[in-house]
Amino acid sequence: MDRQGELSIIRAAYAKQILAATRIMDNARLEAAFSATRREDFLGPGPWPIFRFFRGGYAPTPDADPFYLYTDDLIGILPDRHINNGQPSLHAYLIHRASPAAGERVVHIGTGTGYYTAILAHLVGPSGRVTGIEYDSKLAARTKANLAQPNVQIVEGDGALVSFDEADVIYVNAGCTRPAESWLDRLADGGRLILPMTSDQGFAAKKSPERMASAGAVFRIERHGQDYFASWISPVAIFPCAGSRDEVSERAPADAFASGGWQRVTRLYRDQEIPAERCWLRGSGWCLAYS
Repeated sequence: MDRQGELSIIRAAYAKQILAATRIMDNARLEAAFSATRREDFLGPGPWPIFRFFRGGYAPTPDADPFYLYTDDLIGILPDRHINNGQPSLHAYLIHRASPAAGERVVHIGTGTGYYTAILAHLVGPSGRVTGIEYDSKLAARTKANLAQPNVQIVEGDGALVSFDEADVIYVNAGCTRPAESWLDRLADGGRLILPMTSDQGFAAKKSPERMASAGAVFRIERHGQDYFASWISPVAIFPCAGSRDEVSERAPADAFASGGWQRVTRLYRDQEIPAERCWLRGSGWCLAYS
């Protein structure tokens, strides 16, 4: 068997292990997407820096064999800035909860170098459409080079400001202190927004993974008409979203995480007067609230 054949077997085993780690037992399409997508195509030449939590830093792979990339690890793409190709099991779970279907329109905010954008494109297929938005110009250029295919468009810019068409899935891969109005406006009826909310006590504070994750939560927002239903789906420690945070909005999430209760959130309200006792986190014109 040649080396590519061996790597195909390794990728198939990796895909099964990643889904098993998240207890996803019934998503053959997602398993196929992870199995088919070559992670090495999105990370540049090896050896590659793998983030080791127990060391608090990066360790290079022994050599440039792609075998080392098929583990449930973060791989540094700009390690000096702590920007990584994120943990596969986390993304598998979040993509599973986003449920992108064949033919749907997906917007991926924070593409990095495009690995998970490629997995989303595989899931929506040639009849679907993926728009990837990346704030960092060098990363956007790398993603464009990595993903030259008809159903994918890569845009450089601020994901909170770049205009895009109505989307069935908006998949945000950076920590926010507020949902961008454009994300809520352009989410289709029945559409799903995957929204990581973080405080300045999370990733930016450079604390232990456990402490960082206690200051970050991913919510799934589903739109039905003018109603937005919300549910907590995962803890998270993730790089901050440049366009959806500011000094004014940093304090409120820190207080909300300190008070707890994010697991009980069921709704996102816009421009409504919701009593303070029902709001987990309130911003200008919106709140994440309990029933």
